[in-house]
Amino acid sequence: AFISYFHFGSTQENRISAGNNNMRFSTSILLALAAGTPSASGLAFQGSSVRHSARAATRSRSALEMKYRVAVVGGGPSGACAAEIFAQEKNVETVLFERKLDNAKPCGGAIPLCMVGEFDLPETVVDRKVRRMKLISPTGVDVDIGETLKPDEYIGMCRREVLDRYIRDRAIGYGATIVNGLVTAVDIPRDHKTNPESQYTIKYAEFQEGKSAGTAKEQKFDVIIGSDGANSRVAKAMDAGEYNFAIAFQERIKISEEQMSFYEEMAEMYVGDDVSPDFYGWVFPKYDHVGVGTGTVVNRPAIKQYQKAIRERAGDKISGGKIIKVEAHPIPEQMRPRRVNGRIALVGDAAGYVTKCSGEG
Repeated sequence: AFISYFHFGSTQENRISAGNNNMRFSTSILLALAAGTPSASGLAFQGSSVRHSARAATRSRSALEMKYRVAVVGGGPSGACAAEIFAQEKNVETVLFERKLDNAKPCGGAIPLCMVGEFDLPETVVDRKVRRMKLISPTGVDVDIGETLKPDEYIGMCRREVLDRYIRDRAIGYGATIVNGLVTAVDIPRDHKTNPESQYTIKYAEFQEGKSAGTAKEQKFDVIIGSDGANSRVAKAMDAGEYNFAIAFQERIKISEEQMSFYEEMAEMYVGDDVSPDFYGWVFPKYDHVGVGTGTVVNRPAIKQYQKAIRERAGDKISGGKIIKVEAHPIPEQMRPRRVNGRIALVGDAAGYVTKCSGEG
């Protein structure tokens, strides 16, 4: 609920307005919870019920006037958006932890057009505007699944290192403090659900330029947003439970200009047991190369075999290309059993918020 959108109406302007209003409302409710306001959960789901007394409303207002320290652990899209939202609140000090500021997370990198508008992204973060997408069968028969796109619509192809950095920088511009560090532990006080004065302790190793080892430090916070991916330390600390996951494997391949011209506005998805028994393989164009990859849940040890097959299926279109980067990462298959615990909330892959049929975050 913290980084979600309720779409009212059909226009892009309405969607953006609804999204911003919903995020503001969610922020207010979370801060009310941080203050231990008994009626906060009721306000979140019951609206203006007659059961909420004037006294409770007064307590909510005073709660929203208090000062809070919020830690956002993980600087991917969901974490950076959370930091951006909190940083705009005058009573919130926001600290964003990211272990690798130049991180290029393994990701196909396709984003829907609505995301460009709803997240107010400049077109500079989009490497390619794909207007044709083919789904290719095991026998080589292809179906154009991009025919529904209107002339002014496209599927954006981006590099995660570019997208993530842009949203993080915007959060910093609003006042969030960035810590280049690895969170090593999250200490949760026993009374964190009942005592609004109790604080969480985040222990981390802060990295500095020119030094190989991090410096051990710790800070205390009133609220924690866990956006630290599928292997989330925050999720483990709050006992969020386990979930099944896929392994995604991708190679970034530099191909010739002639080959690249084929993928100018084209992306490909391959299906068949040779490339994956339960997922799909892809060739997605980037700025000056293509991302070629696949994934699987049911047979993770065979991921390199499936990757070899997707390269073979792409054939002459990528032959002779130079592999410039190899990436692998787990992708959640469903939500974790618990995504909120006291004043800790999970978002993104840490929570398991993934579209199951496509693996989209």
